[in-house]
Amino acid sequence: QVQLVESGGGLVQAGGSLRLSCAASGSTFNINAMGWYRQAPGKQRELVATISSSGTTNYADSVKGRFTISRDNAKNTVDLQMNSLRFEDTAVYYCNAVWNAYGLKIDYWGQGTQVTVSS
Repeated sequence: QVQLVESGGGLVQAGGSLRLSCAASGSTFNINAMGWYRQAPGKQRELVATISSSGTTNYADSVKGRFTISRDNAKNTVDLQMNSLRFEDTAVYYCNAVWNAYGLKIDYWGQGTQVTVSS
């Protein structure tokens, strides 16, 4: 089992910045990719950014150049620095960890943290 706890959400004006953090605990040894997803009201959950255990990153086109994902494997944390925030970035942001071992692949999710960008 892996537990993910997010922090750092809140209310910010358009153009501002926020930093989200996610800490993993439990069976973290077999975590491969980690990432952030978001879900706005009435919309499906979508990928924001992912980072592999070796540091390879992937971003949604809508956040490229504005968001930066980083990871500390020793501390089992993944952060999302969000700059130049827009109203359309408003959503609940979820931390994700992909656990691979013994022929199994399991997605773990945090409880979500609200990010609200006022226009």
